[in-house]
Amino acid sequence: MLKLSDVSKAYRQPDGQPTPILSGVNFTLAAGQSAALLGASGSGKSTLLHLIAGLDRPDAGTISIQNQSITALSESQLAHLRRATISLVFQQFYLISTLTVADNIRFQAQLAKRYNPQWKAELIERLGLTSQLQKYPHQLSGGQQQRVAIARALLHKPALVLADEPTGNLDEHSSEQVMALLSELVKQAGSSLLMVTHSKVMASYLDQQYWLKSGVLHPEEVL
Repeated sequence: MLKLSDVSKAYRQPDGQPTPILSGVNFTLAAGQSAALLGASGSGKSTLLHLIAGLDRPDAGTISIQNQSITALSESQLAHLRRATISLVFQQFYLISTLTVADNIRFQAQLAKRYNPQWKAELIERLGLTSQLQKYPHQLSGGQQQRVAIARALLHKPALVLADEPTGNLDEHSSEQVMALLSELVKQAGSSLLMVTHSKVMASYLDQQYWLKSGVLHPEEVL
């Protein structure tokens, strides 16, 4: 479902010298599977996630989603991909402050033209949001806002969910609750999940764990 082949990325320093971030990354994620991406701060985890989401472009290599290379897509094609095929869940919740919880939840599904009221009702119940639907984001706790973000991300049943430290702003108890729900609901939606995290505990909820070190992806922990 997701395949990376020899993906590399470097950033230019003010003096013009390139600093390698990713070096020939190869990775495959099957449909319906989940994987955690761990590594030290600055190891390139978020950079890799942004490349897969089409928010940045690799210097070399190819990225394919559902057998389609996204490397050469135009900005409008990438925007359509993020609207219909990929969902993003960030540490910052990025809810729309002027919309109610109910409207935030259905926002992306309506854009993708895949709004399903029955699935929405189930997500709301499973995520404990029934009594929050007419509230606005600023009236919710951090844990509740992240639950809204998860519901929004899953309502249109995307092929791929990309999550960047989705529990990073939550306390330990809320983190474990949200992570358990996220992993269960992603499977129920039939989506694949790739999550960046610094926490081995959060990573343990997913099917596979990978480590980034010195720009290289490893299927086992590296010191």
